[in-house]
Amino acid sequence: MNWFENLNPVIQALLATIFTWGVTALGALVVCFFKNVNKKVLNTILGFSAGIMIAASFWSLLSPAIDLSIELDYIAWLLPMIGFIVGGLFVLLSDRFLDKVLKNKNNLQNSASLKRSILLVSAITIHNIPEGMAVGVAFGGIASGVSGMTLIGAIMLAIGIGIQNFPEGAAVSLPLRNEGFSRTKSFMFGQASALVEPISAIIGVVLVLTIRGILPFLLAFAAGAMITVAARELLPESVKENKNLSTLGLIVGFTIMMVLDVALG
Repeated sequence: MNWFENLNPVIQALLATIFTWGVTALGALVVCFFKNVNKKVLNTILGFSAGIMIAASFWSLLSPAIDLSIELDYIAWLLPMIGFIVGGLFVLLSDRFLDKVLKNKNNLQNSASLKRSILLVSAITIHNIPEGMAVGVAFGGIASGVSGMTLIGAIMLAIGIGIQNFPEGAAVSLPLRNEGFSRTKSFMFGQASALVEPISAIIGVVLVLTIRGILPFLLAFAAGAMITVAARELLPESVKENKNLSTLGLIVGFTIMMVLDVALG
């Protein structure tokens, strides 16, 4: 762990998001072996990753944002509140914009299944942007000496995002395969949906390191985006097959993240 701790924060964030991309690729690789995956298992994983992401959003992002606002002599809640709202709205408006763009292209000579495929890949890709930025902001915040931000918290945040990326990769590749795409193309589209994470992570680190004054906003922005993704995508999907399993997964994920971030941080 010491070798990783001594790395430049940009490299740390890059390695962390290469991991999250790799897990997405593993999820997409499922299409080469199965036509379908047990939904109860996938939904339990979604609940578990939602628990990790919700806990990380508070202890690794939102709480440090409030502490830093106090340290910088800002109104403690103002920038974190604005950042949290803007982060949530970013995810919501991105989805709405994507839906509107695709609906306006009804005159193109694309099949209905192809449009659904484009929507699926684009929606998950857009969601991966704030997730990658959240990882970058977390590692950048540690390098900036933000109180309350820990290496274990940033690593667990990346692990939580990576875990929920596995079913996302499968969620892209399997429907594409069912719509007639080859296994290779289905896999390539599935793994490509997470390529934006390393790019957005680097952007997050650079912003944190160069503009410390807006760091409370950036931390809260990442938290708002993460909470919105969990509430809008992960939790509704996770309860479709078995509410008890998904709820148990959420409790376990939240507890693990809380213990690691508080006790070991």
